[in-house]
Amino acid sequence: MAEPHRIDLEGRPYDPSTFRPKPEVDPATFFSLDLRVGRIVGVEPFPEAREPAWKIAVDLGPLLGVRWTSAKVTNYGQQELVGRTVVAAVNLGPKRIAGFVSELLLLGGLEPDGTVRLLAPDTGLPPGAPVA
Repeated sequence: MAEPHRIDLEGRPYDPSTFRPKPEVDPATFFSLDLRVGRIVGVEPFPEAREPAWKIAVDLGPLLGVRWTSAKVTNYGQQELVGRTVVAAVNLGPKRIAGFVSELLLLGGLEPDGTVRLLAPDTGLPPGAPVA
């Protein structure tokens, strides 16, 4: 099983010039992920987390509603996140993190040191739009 990413300012484990490709997966495995456009509607501190993180509420449209996640994206300020359009995996199941239930996974690109830069779709897509 793959490990979650980590921030390493000196080791730069995600440098694109050295980060090895992952093994191939069956396309059906990839397409089983439910990826959706969402809009961040709330951000709260998460002091109980082992690593710096926010609790983030994401509006996923009328069918999925607002769901919560925790994310190691403290490189963004709270006000910078609220209103931001994001891409989320919504069918990975709940995960308990320091007593908090995370209901989705925000997607982002990794800088060489592991800092997350959130993915953002083009403008005009409403919350809940499927991602292909």
